[in-house]
Amino acid sequence: MKNTYFSLDYVNENEFRKLERSLRKYNMLAYKKLSFTYYPELRKGNFIGEMISQNKKNGSMTYELKLPSDSTFAHIYGEVKLKYIVYQNEKTILLETITPEEILIKGHKEELTAYKGIMIDKENAAKEKFKIDLLNALQDK
Repeated sequence: MKNTYFSLDYVNENEFRKLERSLRKYNMLAYKKLSFTYYPELRKGNFIGEMISQNKKNGSMTYELKLPSDSTFAHIYGEVKLKYIVYQNEKTILLETITPEEILIKGHKEELTAYKGIMIDKENAAKEKFKIDLLNALQDK
């Protein structure tokens, strides 16, 4: 499939763009890697990441691509991942979502505060600060 142009499309473009903007604001490394390395590779037909499912009936494959992020952030909210679906017959890639959706959507809707370099939700601030302090204490040992 090398040297083949695949078009990028969206399952829900508005929601995906919100997630992308939030990622750009709160995790610039992941955004840059996504925009300047992974998207061009996908367009070339190099499907990177882990294949999580395949549907032979409609010729689609679903992939999950781990984006670079801080290990503390990953322990609190989960890994930052891009989920996308490849339709090889139509030469189309559907960008599905970027996870963790919940904190990225909250980051889009309102300004999040940071604690020791990690964005935290105002509603669960005490709990998330405790987790960050605990992880930092464990890493110091």
